[in-house]
Amino acid sequence: MDFWQKINGSSWGKEFIAGGLGGIAAVISGHPLDTIRVRQQKSTTGSAFNILRHMLFKEGPSSLYRGMASPLVASTLQNAMAFQSYTILTRAFDSCFAAKDTSSYKSVVLGGLGSGALQSFLISPVELVKIQVQLRDICGKNLSPYRSCKGPIRVAKDIWKNEGLVGIYRGLFITIIRDAPSHGVYFWTYEYMKEQLHPGCRKNCDEGLNTMLVAGGCAGVTSWIFCYPFDVVKTRLQAQTPSSLKYKDIVDCFAKIIREEGHGALWRGVETAVARAFVVNAAIFAAYEATLRIMFNNNKSNQMQDTI
Repeated sequence: MDFWQKINGSSWGKEFIAGGLGGIAAVISGHPLDTIRVRQQKSTTGSAFNILRHMLFKEGPSSLYRGMASPLVASTLQNAMAFQSYTILTRAFDSCFAAKDTSSYKSVVLGGLGSGALQSFLISPVELVKIQVQLRDICGKNLSPYRSCKGPIRVAKDIWKNEGLVGIYRGLFITIIRDAPSHGVYFWTYEYMKEQLHPGCRKNCDEGLNTMLVAGGCAGVTSWIFCYPFDVVKTRLQAQTPSSLKYKDIVDCFAKIIREEGHGALWRGVETAVARAFVVNAAIFAAYEATLRIMFNNNKSNQMQDTI
């Protein structure tokens, strides 16, 4: 039987906690590369190495972790929500398609699609604030009033004050377009790679840490390559403020980027994103699955002691 399906209905909290710990591992391991990626997407020039060198020597090593507070909190909730909703939806789709010992790949994809769409409502405002903070100090003297603030809380307050709920959710639609399909690819790749690396593990749940790390890293890389141009557009749209509007909407942003900078601009920073994706998602899945196994085994041991 699939490990996730072995956990009874009372596992709701366990899956939520495991996903949250995976989110914490993701942010700590990947935020420096995420900051470099965002700056590459906004810049028209500059390699990842040059941006890194500038940040280290001009702004200090702490600049690599600028804006981490909001994603650290949000990533905990996001991953907890994503993995919990993915598990619930996958089980639901399995019942529709006649449940088996292991989740069907069709259910995995559909569960990922639904999970990605749902978590967009949480992650979109967080990434808006994060991007505004991460892009501070790269626009010379023309800093926006949001980026001139020192922290994510003040940035969020200013956006709410000046633009309201519409401003907070700027970029929601492009976030859904990015995250729903990519999460379907994400979870499918993880399950598929696990089975390829360790045949039978989806049924027996006997895969090792190395399998989790490699499968998780491959899942992250595949999903990011799949959705990367949408992420570039999302960054451009969310980097705007009411006083610095360049793009009217998603289509206009795509068109102007291609017309003014070429198709290559839609892939600017992809190497950094791919490197980060492997590290981050290897950490997410390893932390998630290891936490579930620890909690499940502890629960099983307690049940045996109670029986004795």
